[in-house]
Amino acid sequence: MPTEQLPKREVGGVLICQGANATGPCIHDVYSLEECHDLPLDLQRNAATFAPDGEGFYCYPRAGNCSQICTSPTGCTFGAVDFYNPRKWDLTAIHWEALLGSFTCYLNETTTATDV
Repeated sequence: MPTEQLPKREVGGVLICQGANATGPCIHDVYSLEECHDLPLDLQRNAATFAPDGEGFYCYPRAGNCSQICTSPTGCTFGAVDFYNPRKWDLTAIHWEALLGSFTCYLNETTTATDV
């Protein structure tokens, strides 16, 4: 008896919600990699969940919009967020819910040592 195959998730899917733990108004979309994306206006600086939904990529959330130049001496991101990052479900724990305005995602790349 054949089994139904579920389609594989596309790389670049991100869930963004107003509330922590995927609550409140949410949006899920698949975003192109290596390109900055502004959050929708109703979620800019108003998002407590930022959850990449796959293992094949990671994202750098940014304070501010894509068009803004980062002038912070410590950078404008709290670091990479991937599928396994527990912060993705509650940005209020690190006080980023009022800062997140844009993000850029990148493909995970595995490198191996080679003989020289």
